Amino acid sequence: MNILISGSSGLIGQTLIPVLTSGGHVVTSLVRFKPRAGAPLLYWNPAAGEIDAAKLEGFDAVIHLAGETVAGRWTAAKKGAIRASRVQGTRLLCEALARLSSRPRVLVAASASGYYGDRGDEVLREESAPGSSFLAQVCQEWEAATKPAAEQGIRVVNLRIGFVLSRAGGGLAKMLPAFKLGAGGKIGSGKQYTSWIAIDDLVQIILFATTAETLYGPTNAVAPNPVRNLEFAQTLGRVLGRPAIIPMPAFAVRLAFGEMGEELLLAGARLEPARLLKAGYQFRFPQLEGALRELLRNG
Repeated sequence: MNILISGSSGLIGQTLIPVLTSGGHVVTSLVRFKPRAGAPLLYWNPAAGEIDAAKLEGFDAVIHLAGETVAGRWTAAKKGAIRASRVQGTRLLCEALARLSSRPRVLVAASASGYYGDRGDEVLREESAPGSSFLAQVCQEWEAATKPAAEQGIRVVNLRIGFVLSRAGGGLAKMLPAFKLGAGGKIGSGKQYTSWIAIDDLVQIILFATTAETLYGPTNAVAPNPVRNLEFAQTLGRVLGRPAIIPMPAFAVRLAFGEMGEELLLAGARLEPARLLKAGYQFRFPQLEGALRELLRNG
């Protein structure tokens, strides 16, 4: 396939692109700098509302991963950047795709498990109601921004991505140094659910979504066995051969990270990948311990 991808410099994009190219796909990246002639790059500037629309013609699939990182203290400016990079960028891209004479068959667009907010023990499937937190509101607007593409017959898959397990970046990579020293443990009460996904499964889910014609709309991109935070910490400690008994109290999380810590570390959501399972996706790493052992087996 001839595939266009945004967010190619991020954790998911950097893992996905080699898999696509080794599979014989031709990949073009959306970038925010003017590329040299002949490079497999296409210019856009979401903040300025600019995109080289004429060069969007003829792609078979578009994978849209771009967005400001949610890591870091959430100042008003940071929250504005998180929202704008997702909502404005998605709307710009989807409006441009909708106007094409040769449109892609499918748009696989990132969203996040934050759509549901803090939901305790409730089992959350794709039809479950959204939350009311900042990230939940952003995710609702983010997904709504794909509507122009869907209205023009493009099959849109909105992947509500959970906590991504990767050594190359993201939350797990930040946790590993403390856990390797035996200084890890539960966060807050430890009762909050973590809906996780191994990076290898996430890459395969994205590929699956490009060809699974029955899959469309909101799709929980998480493993089928979410765990409570305490179990996550204990499992990671066991895999590393280290104790995981030093907790981070909720007050310390709030003091250190503010609203970001409240929504990303203390809140929990128990997602079920109902639509992926119904469409026939088979998880390589359905259990947390197996996923962590594979990921960390070489140190």
